[in-house]
Amino acid sequence: MSKVKARYAAASVQELAEKGRKIVEVKGIEIGVFLVNGSYYAWRNMCPHGAAPVCEGVVCGTRLPSLVYEYEYGRDQEILRCPWHGWEFGLTDGKHLVEGGVQLRGYEVEVEGNEIYVLI
Repeated sequence: MSKVKARYAAASVQELAEKGRKIVEVKGIEIGVFLVNGSYYAWRNMCPHGAAPVCEGVVCGTRLPSLVYEYEYGRDQEILRCPWHGWEFGLTDGKHLVEGGVQLRGYEVEVEGNEIYVLI
């Protein structure tokens, strides 16, 4: 039997178009809502490594796998870097870039008209 998820207003489409992210509190939980390549993602604002406010970190790209002495940059604006210890997570899947078993806690996102909702 599946639980029905409640829907909470988190941001407007315009807010995220301008800022790229917004951190909101829903039922006592801080959640970062991000706009990445035209899609919306919501992650709990807690790094699995040290409980840091991960959603306050830098949104950037990363070095892609490449040959020795070749440094290829990619995934621009798709990586979230934790502000405390630099752990990097993919914003589209929440996975740590190195440790595949480590990831952010995610939430479903719905868009209706100009409003963005988080489902919990």
